[in-house]
Formats: sequence, C-alpha cells, structure tokens
Amino acid sequence: MDTRRARALAEGLGAVMVWGASFIATKVALAEVSPATVVWLRFAMGVAVLAVAVLASRQWATVSARTLGTFTLLGLIGITFHQWLQSNALVTSRASTSGWIVATTPVFMAILGRVVLKERLGAVRIAGIALAALGVVLVVTRGEPGALLHGQLGAPGDILIVVSAPNWAVFSVLSRRALRSHPAIRTMAYVMATGWLFSSLLLAAGPGLSEVPRLSARGWGAIAFLGVACSGLAYIAWYDALQRMPASDAGALLYLEPLIAMGVAAAVLHEPVTAATVIGGAVILVGVWLVNRTPAERAGRDAIALGPGEE
Repeated sequence: MDTRRARALAEGLGAVMVWGASFIATKVALAEVSPATVVWLRFAMGVAVLAVAVLASRQWATVSARTLGTFTLLGLIGITFHQWLQSNALVTSRASTSGWIVATTPVFMAILGRVVLKERLGAVRIAGIALAALGVVLVVTRGEPGALLHGQLGAPGDILIVVSAPNWAVFSVLSRRALRSHPAIRTMAYVMATGWLFSSLLLAAGPGLSEVPRLSARGWGAIAFLGVACSGLAYIAWYDALQRMPASDAGALLYLEPLIAMGVAAAVLHEPVTAATVIGGAVILVGVWLVNRTPAERAGRDAIALGPGEE
C-alpha cells in the first residue's frame, strides 16, 4: 500500500472512530447540562477549529448574498435543527441505538432521490430499504416488533433520532450544489458558523450561560471532544481522506461507525449489548449496503460527501 493511500485510510478511519464515539460523549455532557448548552459550546469550538483550518489552507473567501443565504439555510437544517433533534434524543435514547438509526441516512437519501429527482430504485434497493426499516424496528423495540401494535416505540428519544436521519439526508442533498462551487472546508465553516448563531438563539431562550459553571472536568472533556475532535478535526481529516482515496472506500469506512458507537457505549456507559441490537444492527447494515451498491458512482459520492449525520 502506498503512503498516500495509507494516510487516507488512517485519516478516514480516525474520523469515523471519533464520530462513532460522539454519541457517548454527548450522553456524558447531557448528564450535567441541557442540550442547548451542549450544542452551543460544542459548535463554538468547532467553528473556531474550522476557521483556523480555512485560514491556514488559504481557502477563506467572501461569498455572495445568495450563497450566504444557502449556507444559512444549511446551517439551520444541518446544525441547529439536526443537533436539537439528536441532543434532545440522547437524553433518553441509548447511544448505541442512536448510532444504528443514524446509519440509515443513505436509505433516506435513496428515497429522496426517488421522490424529488425521480431516480429509479430497482428491486435490490427497495429490498435494502425494507431490510433497513426492519432493522430499525428491531433496534428501537428491543427485539419486540409486536410492541408497535400497542404504540410502544421504545424510548421517546428514539423517535427524534429516527427523524434526524431523513433530516440529515435532506441536508446532504441540499449541500450538493454548495460543494460543487466551494471547497468542502470553507462550506462547512460557513454552515457551522451560521448554525451556531441560530443555536445561540436557542441558548438565549433557554438556560443562557447559567449552566456553564456546573460543568465538571468530565463534562468539559466531553464537550471539548465533541467540539474540537468531532466537529473540527474529524471533518478536516475526512475531507483530506476523500481527496486521496476512492469515494467507495471512504463510504465503506462509515459502516464501522455504529459498531464503534455500540462498543464505546458498552465500555463507557455500560449500555447492554443485546441480541436484538446486534441482529437489528446487522440487518440495518445489510439494507444500507444493498441501497448503496447499486446507484451510479456519482450518487455514492454525494451520499458520503458530508460524512455521517452524527455531528
């Protein structure tokens, strides 16, 4: 293996490992402060890291009012609303459950492609969508799908996580044009900055900065991991890896994220690794693989361009 490819694999794998652990770090931080505080502090750090990266790589540039409007919309959908969903969800949802559900984002992208762009699904992709849906049901109901008949959907946060997956799919689809016109790091810096500004409104309407003094060293460590590593360094590494390796190889690495989330959740949060979670997760991965293996190569690149929907 040449040095260029080895570096790309190391960067891609590192980013995926960090993103897999993000669900656990969020749970740790939420034990001390509210979701609004976690999101605001996290993205304040993430914006700072990406701003330094943009300046260091000399990719900073002003954009037109129309482009800024696009970035603002993306920030509202992909940062503010997405993180509101996930952070509130993780108050009650297991970190491992969240990781498995978020892994279904490519399935929702395929559905969006069919509804919005009239793209053909085909029998294999339809089967993949059905399998992924079955896997989500197994994970959410803890292996008792019959509970759905009685209106029992697991933890309340599981529903918010299920909503966050198609929301990230919408964000990814809308981001395609921006990524064709601007470098990825610059795009994410703008998107994250505008999203963080919107999250400031949520913070002001809620606890404000009153909760910050309550954070312990463990809480600050979790938020620093989320902000610096997950929202900053991992994205830089991911985009650098995408420039050095085929998109299909990078996409394959994303299959490891829910497995990492499950393992770290078991080790740090002592979440049980049940047969229902393992079987449901395996069914989800098979379904997502079937959905991803048949589209045109361009669609595959679009699906992984912005990485997973954890952040």
